[in-house]
Amino acid sequence: MKRQKRLVWLCLALSPLVFGSCSDDDDDDLIGYWVRMSDFDGLARGEASGFTIGNKGYLACGFDGSKNNERMSDLWEYDMEMDAWMQKADFPGSARSKATAFSIGDKGYLGTGYNYTTGGGEVYLNDFWEYDPASNTWTQKADFPGSARYDAVSFSVLGKGYIGAGYDGNYLKDFYAYEPSSNSWQQIVSIGGTKRQGASSFVIDDVAYICCGQNNGEYVYDFWKYDPASGTWTQLRDISNTSDEEYDDDYSTITRLHANTFVIDGSAYLTCGESGSIVSSTWKYYPATDLWEEVHEFKGSARTEAVAFSNGERGFVATGKSGTTRFDDIWELNPYQYDPDDD
Repeated sequence: MKRQKRLVWLCLALSPLVFGSCSDDDDDDLIGYWVRMSDFDGLARGEASGFTIGNKGYLACGFDGSKNNERMSDLWEYDMEMDAWMQKADFPGSARSKATAFSIGDKGYLGTGYNYTTGGGEVYLNDFWEYDPASNTWTQKADFPGSARYDAVSFSVLGKGYIGAGYDGNYLKDFYAYEPSSNSWQQIVSIGGTKRQGASSFVIDDVAYICCGQNNGEYVYDFWKYDPASGTWTQLRDISNTSDEEYDDDYSTITRLHANTFVIDGSAYLTCGESGSIVSSTWKYYPATDLWEEVHEFKGSARTEAVAFSNGERGFVATGKSGTTRFDDIWELNPYQYDPDDD
């Protein structure tokens, strides 16, 4: 095993410069160590929404699998330094799941999603709310101007928030920017390529990246970045084995729906979600080379529709579901260690 690890370290050192992936079929040789943290204090759930402010992650709403289809409206704060949870002010809007959320500065924002009527019908939502942790209060803001939807994707960059894509009865690819100082929205150019719901996003060096999702029953493999300085989308290398080159030969497990993403030290990590079945494989993205590398798979139970938190130095995955099972655990990835259980 020691010799194998030395080879893997050499592979990791070269991969950002030369290779897309040097992973071995044996997951024991992949770098990355998942650690279980203090369990979520609230009810186990999937389809929740999350955002990060400083060293604290926030988890709101979701669905616990109740037989009457009631969605949730509670809010919880996770302190990364203390490894502790605390319940905060309930979300005052309609209870919901599959909403989207992001933070700008010291405020959190949550909108869209869906709920069920007492008669059992789906209600798509487009209201939009701001959370202030200093006062522990929610304030309703200008409604999201696109169609009411769920499974949208969002991010924030350079002081603005962005929401787009998702599903409103049809798959979508439109995008809108939110300016908090004026409490106003502006439609921007739509993402290129495929319409999608359940996509994932991350931001590195003031550039936003959108990947994954589903369209018409197929898993989306086109990959895009958005530069707010120029207001343009640029297509990157596909996240599937679609080229004649070797770099993407092992990319078959990247594409998925409802994946979790977070950023540590300038690289992005993508984990969990579903692709025909629930998946645990975890991938690292290098923006300088536009290449992916497989790291150690998520160590908790395989899951989808979980929530991720990241302060740029640490990354966490919490809650989620698999079939009718909902989870209340939280895991942190240490990307620079091997799992000692693999020795």
